[in-house]
Parts: sequence; C-alpha cells; structure tokens
Amino acid sequence: MWQQLKLYRLFWATGLVVTSLLTGVAAYMLLERYTLLEAFYMTVITVSTVGFQEVHPLSPEGRLFTSIYLLLNLAIIAYTVSVITTYLFEGELRTIWKTYMNEREIQRYSGHVIVCGFGRNGQKATRDLLASQEQIVVIETNVDLLAGKHLISNSLHYLTGDATEDELLERAGVRQAKALITTLPKDADNVFVTLTARGLNPSLQIIARASEKTTEQKLIRAGANYVVMPDEIGGSHMASLITQPEVIHFLELLNGTGPNKMHLEEVHLNRLQRDLEGLSIRELDVRNRTGATLIGLNRNGSEFLVSPDADICLQADDVLILLGTSPQISMFQQLFKEEEG
Repeated sequence: MWQQLKLYRLFWATGLVVTSLLTGVAAYMLLERYTLLEAFYMTVITVSTVGFQEVHPLSPEGRLFTSIYLLLNLAIIAYTVSVITTYLFEGELRTIWKTYMNEREIQRYSGHVIVCGFGRNGQKATRDLLASQEQIVVIETNVDLLAGKHLISNSLHYLTGDATEDELLERAGVRQAKALITTLPKDADNVFVTLTARGLNPSLQIIARASEKTTEQKLIRAGANYVVMPDEIGGSHMASLITQPEVIHFLELLNGTGPNKMHLEEVHLNRLQRDLEGLSIRELDVRNRTGATLIGLNRNGSEFLVSPDADICLQADDVLILLGTSPQISMFQQLFKEEEG
C-alpha cells in the first residue's frame, strides 16, 4: 500500500498534465475556432510560458480563458516538477523498482516461512531461521523498522502493511508457505492473523505469540499449532537459573556460537539411505562413526522415544533427533544421506 501511494502521486501528476492539455485544446477550438493543430500549438506555448506569437489575435473570451488557464498550469507544472524531482533525486523510483522485484521473487516462493511482526521476537525468529537457510517473508507496518535492520538482505524478503489483511497474506504466499509465525504486539491481531491464515491454508503450521494467558485457548481454537508466551518463558528461565543452573548452561551451549556450538538436528529416515530401514540403533553406531549422539526417536509422529534402546529397529517415517557439533552433523549426513541420482 505504501508503494502504491507513491505511484499514485506520479500517476496523479501525469493525469493533471494530460487533462490540462486536453482542456486547453478543446477550449481554443471552441472559443477561437482554431484547428486541432493550431489549438494544440496554442496550448503548448501557453502551458510552457515561452511567449511565442499567437496563431490569431484572441477574443476577449479567449484572453480571459488564457489568463486563468496560465495561472492554473503554473500550479500544475510546479507540482509535477516537484514529484518528478522527488522520484529522480530522492531514490523513490529505485525503491519502487526494488519493491516490485522483491514481490516478484516472493511469488515464486514455496515452502517458505512468513513472519508477521518485526519486533524483538520477530527479529530473533527471523535471525535464527535465516541461519537455518530458510526462505523468509516478513510482514511489518513500520517501514523504518525494516529498513534500519542489517537483517534485510538477499535472503530476506519483506512486505510493508497490516498482516491482518487477507490481501497482504496472499501476496506473502500464505497458500504455498509451510509455516507462519505471528508476533504482533496485540493478542487480538495475532488471533485474527491465525484465523485468516488457517482459512487460506489448512495445512499451514502456525506459531503464535500471546501476552495474556486467556489468549492461549483463543489462538488454539483459531488454528494455531503452538502458542508461545515470551513473558512466561522468561520468568521460568530466570527461576531455572537458580534451581537448575547447569541445565540452563547446557541449553545456552545449544544456542551459543563458535566451533563448539552444539546443534539439535532432526533427520527424517526417508531422506537417508534406504538400506538403513530395519537396522537397529546399535547397528547404526552413530556415536562411534560420527561423534554425534542419537538422543531421541519420533515414531510415526505419535510416539516419542527419549534415549531409545540400542536394540530398537528403524522404521519408515521415523525421525531421528541428533545432538552434535556442526562437523559431527555433517559427517552423519555424508555417511547416511541418500545420494541424489
């Protein structure tokens, strides 16, 4: 919408000039009986104020019209010049072109993540998703907030506007997206976005932020898969620093930086070598072969096994949960990932 308003200024200025020219031609043909060519010539020299000689001496009516017409066109030309100057020298054309290419790129997205709201929670979610090589589309009303962040790059595309509008969610590719995160400041807006997005894409995974405990059930009824309450999580984290400090230090290691940073990685068995199906965890020998640790197993999306027994055999659609450093996870992928061919 913001970019459309900018274009409207250019279209409005162009329309004023064209309307003025047509009015002048028509008036001179009616008042002075000029031919079309003569009327156009008289209109152009009047609008441009060059002061060339009139085609024929003007009648009193013609002089009155020319005087008023000239004064009006001084204002029209001044407005048009200011608009064109803004577009040429303040970079608005470049901004509009960049926005146009940005939206064309979004239209080609599929399986991406939409983040509604670019406040503190939205920025953190976006940063982590970019680090995981996800395709992101951010929706934010505050243009300055978007433009001022270093996250805006070729990896991140954004739209400016109200995320509660159906049309904006459509432009963000909600029908083709795999997930949506809504972190808008008002709980009511998050409920509305969730309800709208669920109606547009029934299979979409929706994670919603809530400030009030009473909003949680409303978001779930509206279609949210998960509801996150940052204030409640923050309070629990502070309490755990007193009661379970080493556990928190371990979790911070998972979210840290540097070569020793640990990762939790989920690996779908159907993306690995086919001959792994039927092998036991003991036969897989992940720890000795890669250094990573198999800490969990999700079976058919219904049963979650923590620290699974070594004699459990792998089945189709199993999801392995691995803990390890980046090199260890990469080694697992090299050893067990199915070769593309």
